[in-house]
Amino acid sequence: MSSIFDDGLGGATEPVRRPGWARGVLVTAVVMLVLFFAMSGFTGFWTERLWFSSTGYRSVFSHLVVTKIGLFLVFGGIMAATVTANAVVAYRLRPLFRPASPEQVGLDRYRQAIGPVRLWVLLGLAAVTGAFAGGAGADSWRAYLQWRNQVPFGSTDPYFHKDKGFYVFELPWLHHVVDFAMAVFVVSLLVAIVVHYLYGGIRLQASRDRLSGPAAAQISVLLGLFVLGKAADYWLDRYDLLSGSGGVVDGITYTDDHAVMPAKTILMSIAIICALLFFANVIQRTWLLPSVGLVLLVLSAILLGLIWPGAVQQFQVGPSEGDKEPRYIANNIKATREAYGIAGVKVTPYTGQSTLTPKDQRAELDNVPGIRLVDPQLIRAAFENQQQLRKYFSVAKVLDVDHYPVNGHDRDVVLGVREVNQSGIPDDAKNWSNLHTVYTHGYGVIAAYGNQRDAEGRESPLPANPRYAGKGGSDAASDLAPEGYRPQIYFGEKSPDYSIVGKASEKSRDVELDQPSPGDEDTTTTYDGKAGVDVGSLFRKVLYAWKFGDPKIALSERVGSHSKVLYDRKPSEMVEKVAPWLTVDRDPFPAIVNGRVVWLLDGYTTTDHYPLAQHGSYKEMTSDSQASPTEFRTLPTDEINYMRNAVKAVVDAYDGTVTLYAWDESDPILKTWRKVFPGTVKSKKEIPAELLEHMRYPEDLFKVQRYQLQRYHVTDADTFYVGKDRWEVPGDPTVDQRPGVAKKLQPPYRLSVRTSDEGTPVFSLTSTFVPKDKANLAAFVSVDGDASRDGYGTIRILQLPSTGPVRGPSQIANDFATDSAIQQKLTQFNVSRNISKVYGNLLTIPVGDSLLYVQPLYTKKAGAATSGNFPVLNFVLVSFGDRLAIATTMTEAIADALRVRGDTGTSQGGNGSGKGSGPVLDDHVVSLLERADNAFAQAKQALSDGDLAAYQEHTDEAQRLVARALQVAQATPSPTPSPKAKP
Repeated sequence: MSSIFDDGLGGATEPVRRPGWARGVLVTAVVMLVLFFAMSGFTGFWTERLWFSSTGYRSVFSHLVVTKIGLFLVFGGIMAATVTANAVVAYRLRPLFRPASPEQVGLDRYRQAIGPVRLWVLLGLAAVTGAFAGGAGADSWRAYLQWRNQVPFGSTDPYFHKDKGFYVFELPWLHHVVDFAMAVFVVSLLVAIVVHYLYGGIRLQASRDRLSGPAAAQISVLLGLFVLGKAADYWLDRYDLLSGSGGVVDGITYTDDHAVMPAKTILMSIAIICALLFFANVIQRTWLLPSVGLVLLVLSAILLGLIWPGAVQQFQVGPSEGDKEPRYIANNIKATREAYGIAGVKVTPYTGQSTLTPKDQRAELDNVPGIRLVDPQLIRAAFENQQQLRKYFSVAKVLDVDHYPVNGHDRDVVLGVREVNQSGIPDDAKNWSNLHTVYTHGYGVIAAYGNQRDAEGRESPLPANPRYAGKGGSDAASDLAPEGYRPQIYFGEKSPDYSIVGKASEKSRDVELDQPSPGDEDTTTTYDGKAGVDVGSLFRKVLYAWKFGDPKIALSERVGSHSKVLYDRKPSEMVEKVAPWLTVDRDPFPAIVNGRVVWLLDGYTTTDHYPLAQHGSYKEMTSDSQASPTEFRTLPTDEINYMRNAVKAVVDAYDGTVTLYAWDESDPILKTWRKVFPGTVKSKKEIPAELLEHMRYPEDLFKVQRYQLQRYHVTDADTFYVGKDRWEVPGDPTVDQRPGVAKKLQPPYRLSVRTSDEGTPVFSLTSTFVPKDKANLAAFVSVDGDASRDGYGTIRILQLPSTGPVRGPSQIANDFATDSAIQQKLTQFNVSRNISKVYGNLLTIPVGDSLLYVQPLYTKKAGAATSGNFPVLNFVLVSFGDRLAIATTMTEAIADALRVRGDTGTSQGGNGSGKGSGPVLDDHVVSLLERADNAFAQAKQALSDGDLAAYQEHTDEAQRLVARALQVAQATPSPTPSPKAKP
């Protein structure tokens, strides 16, 4: 360095000079490093701007940038200005005369070293502190924008009687401002102390007058301001108690109300007095009173903030907690049910008795088409094997379930989008051109009916393959879409990092691989959608070459004047970018609407500041056997205590258009963000009817609600405190639950079920509860999931007695695996070493006053890992009451489970086992249904043979037999079981 240091002997050492070439290399390296970071920063900023412009949400980007820059400048400027001002003041207040001492002689070296560059040191100090403060300020954009645009909730808390919006919108911002002010005072104090010490205002080795008068005054003012900020912090802490954790419930408890809150008020008062003593020290120039005040504050914080609440909890609350806490528990129950949208849950007592009248039996057989057999997780392998068409296509790990009108009937279907999978490209073809200009998109939707019925609704024994909603091949969803729908998937869950699409010039040929056709030549296409950034100019080529670290973007002849670059095109990521205030459901699902494939997503507004509501980990509440708890979420915090499905988002799979629709328009958080970003969220009434039919109740929200319902289905505070009626979600019986490993919960299932007050099946999201640490069923919960129906979002609980007779999922799974009659039917699979059994999703369906369990049974080659090895659906297992059945058609299995022979208690037909007695389904009815099944099968064969006359004849016969069977079932009285029947 070129500074001159005192050698300690009164002379000076010569500066050490570096060779000219070394200085040049150093300067060049620094310049190159600065240019690299500057280019990277500019590239990231400009390409983000271009992406937002291409999607039509440039206003969101601009508003965020302006807000963040503004906050950075304000907070950074205040910090830099305050620190600089205090440093200058401390320098100007330095003593002109410094008594000679060894301490001062040592400090003279540092004073001489910084003397020539004093201004640069000051500017550097301001820049560093300002940058840190500005960065923290920019990160607080959420809190600022919500505070600036807050909308009242319209209800108040029972303690401070403030609108709940104060806690959600205002309190976080006030905390940030107070914390920032305290940080400014602390940093300024440290800088002032250093300057005063360096220039003699503070002499640590002096026997007296260690602080000069000006130094004492400045330090006193800064300490007083800091303690005053702490007083404000204590004041705000009182409001934080309403969203605090750690007691018997979250929110204010007895100890908080009677010890912590008074303590915060007392500490605030002491802090104010302490601050005044520091300010008085500017005039009095005695440290005795401020020191006593500061010690008193510290001791009070220990005694009042820690010891007193602990003593109240231990000696006053602990011995009689059940008498002191119910009032606070009641407030927590009310707030929690409001915060998670479960206050309006409809609870219906359910006996669990398996008695059915003939009319009920007929109704359940009518409901058979609504029961989904196909397991969205297991059927994926069949989709991959039979509909993949090429190795470079793939579908999601867990398929989606939706419902479509087919031939006048609402049918549950399992869907998967055939997306491009570049790992399936042959290794010798993995070059830049293929990866980024040829394999750019997926093609089409694969759909299969939820049970063994075809498009006409005919049921037959379980086929080896799923019944696809179309002709197969690339047209595997033609039953669900009009002719000519656009099947290209440029925006999806498996889309490549980036693709160059469009023609390089008007005369260029199509190069993007398109429709795969078995046995035919694959076709090519060229993207002409709205989204995507034009990348024809040299400037943008260089920009994106730098962004993706790939110079071929700038050099390739396939990138020309008509080219676009697609990136950041996963639906969830796109919605989270254009609406950064939303948390998006982890499961986007596809739908075919008006001839286009779209992704439907649900966006949530959340907070962890809703007063008195119970907190929960978002990851924990939404995890089950199909969803990993370690998936990254975009929440500011994982702990939430409020959640609303505020927005329904739509992403066009072809052109990337993102549309946001307000859903819960009464949500104050949504109203606030709509003020922040006007025009970005459309009104709910603007949702097209065709789109509304495919919108459904979101899965993550339902998981959060069922998590809270485990405890908060109880509304009585005393019962809640005792905990005798707690539930839990059962473990998934189809997953290996090993000891010592966290239990994998049974996921919720989408299927059409009849509710207690609806005569027709409703597309619903369903789950079950078992008593805490028990296996029998406690309740069945469902939510009406069809957004086009008036009852959408209604949560219904069928609550069984705590010691009810209905067995839980794990018990039913064990019954299926150990029942002798069922195992005899599966003998060929049990004895074969080449075939293994795979149990599908265990569905629970309300029937009469009890619950029916239905589980598909698949088989697959044991140990085979080839692509052609996939589970094949072979049987349907059914349990009703104490009865079990197995068959190759659902109608047969359910009919067998519903009927018993009065004198023996065993089933007829040999397809199941019976352990109890119940109402009889007449043998004549069974015979008619079996004949109808045969007629349907004959009709199917006639149709495949092209004999339309025979097809119509057999169909009419089958329908006549079904109608006759239902008439007989309805007219037949339910006989009294024989006393000899075994229980």
